[in-house]
Amino acid sequence: MIEKVLIANRGEIALRVIRTCRALGIKTVAVYSDEDANSLHVKQATESYHIGEAAPAKSYLNQEKILEVMLSSGADAIHPGYGFLSENDDFARLCEKNKINFIGPSADSMNLCGDKMKCKAAMLKAGVPTVPGSPGLVKDAKDAARIANDIGYPVMLKSVYGGGGRGIRIVNNDKELHGGYESVTGESIAAVGKSAILVEKFLEKTRHIEYQMARDMHGNTVHIFERECSIQRRNQKLIEQTPSPVVDEETRARIGQLVCNAADAVDYTNLGTAEFLRADNGEFYFIEINARLQVEHPITEYVSGLDLVKLQIDIANGEPMPFRQEDLRMNGYAIECRINAEDTFLDFAPSTGPVPDVNIPAGPGVRCDTYLYPGCTVSPFYDSLMAKLVTWGQTFEESRSRMLAALDDFYIQGVETSIPLYKTILGSKEYKNGNLSTDFLKRYGMVDRLAEDLKKEKELKAEAAVAAAMAYSEYFKSRVQGAGQGWKR
Repeated sequence: MIEKVLIANRGEIALRVIRTCRALGIKTVAVYSDEDANSLHVKQATESYHIGEAAPAKSYLNQEKILEVMLSSGADAIHPGYGFLSENDDFARLCEKNKINFIGPSADSMNLCGDKMKCKAAMLKAGVPTVPGSPGLVKDAKDAARIANDIGYPVMLKSVYGGGGRGIRIVNNDKELHGGYESVTGESIAAVGKSAILVEKFLEKTRHIEYQMARDMHGNTVHIFERECSIQRRNQKLIEQTPSPVVDEETRARIGQLVCNAADAVDYTNLGTAEFLRADNGEFYFIEINARLQVEHPITEYVSGLDLVKLQIDIANGEPMPFRQEDLRMNGYAIECRINAEDTFLDFAPSTGPVPDVNIPAGPGVRCDTYLYPGCTVSPFYDSLMAKLVTWGQTFEESRSRMLAALDDFYIQGVETSIPLYKTILGSKEYKNGNLSTDFLKRYGMVDRLAEDLKKEKELKAEAAVAAAMAYSEYFKSRVQGAGQGWKR
């Protein structure tokens, strides 16, 4: 049984894992870079070890150094969180070789999931529908153009080794394709040192809907419902919710069974996510398996009542899942806003620096997973995600209203944030009516609407200030006049 877990990550996800381990009586080992010496995960873990410089390649991606800490600390398991080494099959294999329990899928399964071409072939064999496109890797830009003309533009060029929105280009004609092919190839080589490209049909006005899946070492497989992740910028998710406005019970069960088939097809163990695009005609197309815990897992925890990190640890311990598919029920509605340190009006450019003060929202149905505290720093070396703000309600409207109130309460001094944009989105009629799509921001001009909202807010504040000044002036006059009359008497 797992007794000590090393968390090969930082920030809010490291804190999230520490909380569950603490509740289970499991000791934790934190690792940190120069930049994170004063971070909360370092202070809250049972033990903490310095592993290198701020740059990820010299710290959180340094497999040899992390392995050294695992062995010297006596950790018998590792939780990779998300990002960094979480989907690196070489690292998972290194853990297996050193008899360290990797809390995630096997190295072989992870390798298969990470190779989009092999994974797509496995899905087709299992009867899971995939997006129309090249049957395998394309040889060059000329080959890609031939396939694009066969299936029709627009198409997506996708690196087999991409992820998190990287290594993807949407192109509309042969001219754009040649430039896009070079860009995707370059991104892939820069990220992993190699390149392999697929061509897929780009579906207009799609929704991004994913399913949480879990499979234990005894072959028991379940899905833990869907999450709607359609509101994005540059293929990166911003706001997620569950249930999806367009998934009814019949669809949930039907696609859920496909998800279980997908997990079985790649011999997946532990928790993962099967991601789909839903076309405007209602058809679902598999796009990939994310072989890790997702950023947006808290909304699934809210509606399912499960602790997904605990479930990960139980499965890694070899325990069978304590429930069957028919035992799972959805309860209520949950929304997550990713609070990013970025400037919406500068094309979502990162905003970094000290955070002198911060106020974290709380209250009924409000959860905030964050590394922020007064006096901390948002580092330029890591992802811009500062916090995950999550709300739950018995109805969608209750969850949405709680989120708007929580966003109002969330104060982060020193950096630009995505909070104002989320207020505009959640307040829009399109969001309230469930008219979501992966191009939601562009389709409905949300950044322009944000500018209008901020202008109105500024004008209202100015009007309120003038009204307050006039009221005070009248009050002061009345006091002076009253005092004068008293003197005369």
